[in-house]
Amino acid sequence: MAQIAEKSIEQKLEALLKLQKIDSELDSIKRLRGDLPNEVQDLEDEIAGYQTRIQRFEEQIKEWEQVINEMKNRKKEAEKLIDKYKGQQMNVKNNREYEALAKEIESEELEIILCDKKTKEAKEKIDAKKAEIENVKKTLTERKKFLEEKQKELTQLIEESEEDEKNLLIQREKQKNQIDERLLVSYEKIRKNSSNGLAVVLVRRDACGGCYSMVPPQRQVDIRERKKIIVCEHCGRILAGVEEIQQVAEEKTTRKKGLKKISEEA
Repeated sequence: MAQIAEKSIEQKLEALLKLQKIDSELDSIKRLRGDLPNEVQDLEDEIAGYQTRIQRFEEQIKEWEQVINEMKNRKKEAEKLIDKYKGQQMNVKNNREYEALAKEIESEELEIILCDKKTKEAKEKIDAKKAEIENVKKTLTERKKFLEEKQKELTQLIEESEEDEKNLLIQREKQKNQIDERLLVSYEKIRKNSSNGLAVVLVRRDACGGCYSMVPPQRQVDIRERKKIIVCEHCGRILAGVEEIQQVAEEKTTRKKGLKKISEEA
């Protein structure tokens, strides 16, 4: 960062206030977009999960189809052996040879029964898994459609605020260069730990503009003098000044006029 000429405390506080104003406007843009970016990301992850599940199911079906083919080949081999043994039975010389061949035939017949059983089980698993795939595909289609709608919403919101955001980010970089590094680090740290993004606030109606804790009168005097950087004893935010009653009243009047105008237009 370029060397920054030493500034007065008042100048430092004004620079921080300007940076806070820019950041608050950027935060407003993010709030306008709401949770849409996260929703879109979650939907994309969800869809990827469904696609992975379908792929896994299809691989399982291929494995069971392979089992069916193996059983088909084993059954054919068993049938050939049965025909072979039955043919040999026609040429046996004694009862012992005949019985031995009968046992071989029985064994191959049991093999056929086993092949049929495994084939049936595999087919049932395939049918069940295909039904699951259809259900997942149906859900996938619905979620893809929902994602498309959310992406359109997000794209529209981004397009509406993209130019403002771009300009604010440029302003932010320029304003950062007006603040010394140590103070900027403190600002960023306070802002990161703040639930509402406020690191620099004014005392308003005798209270901190960030956490609304009361600020003692003498401390308000010190804040007004701007001879040193003072932070809120409760939340740690930088107290850059005291908003005077007249200023608050003017803002209140402005808001009332705005509401009255809206009411008249309605």
